[in-house]
Amino acid sequence: MTLTDQMTAIGAQARTAADALRSVPGEQRSAGISAMARHLRANASAILAANAHDVAAATRLVDRLRLDEQRIEAMAASLDTIAALPDVIGEEMARWTPPNGLDIARVRTPIGVIGMIYESRPNVTADAAAICLRSANVVILRPGSEAFASCVAINDALQAGLAGAGLPPHIVQLVPTPDREAVGMMLEGLNGAIELIIPRGGAPLVERVTRESKVPTLGHLEGLCHTYVHASADPDMAVAITVNAKMRRTSVCGATETLLIDRDAAPALLPRIAAALGDCELRGDEEARAIVPMIPATKADWSTEYLGPILAVRTVAGLDEAIAHIRRYGTGHTEAIIAADPAAADTFLDRVDAAIVIWNASTQFADGGEFGFGGEIGIATGKLHARGPVGPEQLTSFKYKVRGAGRIRP
Repeated sequence: MTLTDQMTAIGAQARTAADALRSVPGEQRSAGISAMARHLRANASAILAANAHDVAAATRLVDRLRLDEQRIEAMAASLDTIAALPDVIGEEMARWTPPNGLDIARVRTPIGVIGMIYESRPNVTADAAAICLRSANVVILRPGSEAFASCVAINDALQAGLAGAGLPPHIVQLVPTPDREAVGMMLEGLNGAIELIIPRGGAPLVERVTRESKVPTLGHLEGLCHTYVHASADPDMAVAITVNAKMRRTSVCGATETLLIDRDAAPALLPRIAAALGDCELRGDEEARAIVPMIPATKADWSTEYLGPILAVRTVAGLDEAIAHIRRYGTGHTEAIIAADPAAADTFLDRVDAAIVIWNASTQFADGGEFGFGGEIGIATGKLHARGPVGPEQLTSFKYKVRGAGRIRP
């Protein structure tokens, strides 16, 4: 069978499964997600063996790719949380009767078939499958070549869980090849089967999907996140949050890449922050370098997502200059302010245009699990349809149910 035949069959099977899934009750979908979690735990050894193969061949972003027993347990626990979330499908969002006497209800519905194209992160396979099933959507998964063996092993466990719950296997399908030609076919829509494409990966992937897709997309751009230390910040809090925001996991999209610090606070605080960051490489502007020795920052540093232990540092005159820097260089992902002054914090929260804006907490909280969603398919950085962590509710649409009593329009 050719790749074209395979992808056409996947699309047709997904469309049939989506039609059937609309009538599957929420309780059964929850049972399916719970069963997937159990099979992830039961198949941990096989998943780790496959992951070891991927890690051995990896040349970049190894931390994102690597699995261990704790990470597999975290995947399964995420599915348990998703299974316990309230079922939003069929929820009556609003109901009213206009002057014409019609009974009109706006009701939440699934989107249908989601195409998920992603790189590096094997856990996305489980998160996407569970979130789509929770929201009664079918998903077609296309992982990158660097994580392919891991994702196949995870998908095998998920399929066993679906079968045990009496659900059709085609509600979750994994493209059986890392061939890039398959991506192009998904972007064409597989003969109208795919109704939404979600890319999750580096800028080249997202740019290709945005440029070539003939299907609506829900974009996840790079996370060029800033932490801004206001002059009013508590010093101990500023140190702790900045170190966590940068160093907890440097390869995640919620990691801080640029530290902005008020000029008045920098002489006392910057040496403490730099010492606490340890082996993190600092690249600073002239004023920052006058306080702490560091590599001179170039213009490119303000627009680079390092995904590693490198932090750009810039001193600013105050709130307005910090916000202007974020407006120029930010990607609309996650931005944070550390401040004791609530007025300054409120101004930051109101004026910074990003999917997630944070006061006195680490940017690494930019995660669907931390938002109570169990997990997320990605952090949507656009402004249409969904924004921020994409959980089950964000993968729904709605329709209007209109009830009359023999009414005709005059």
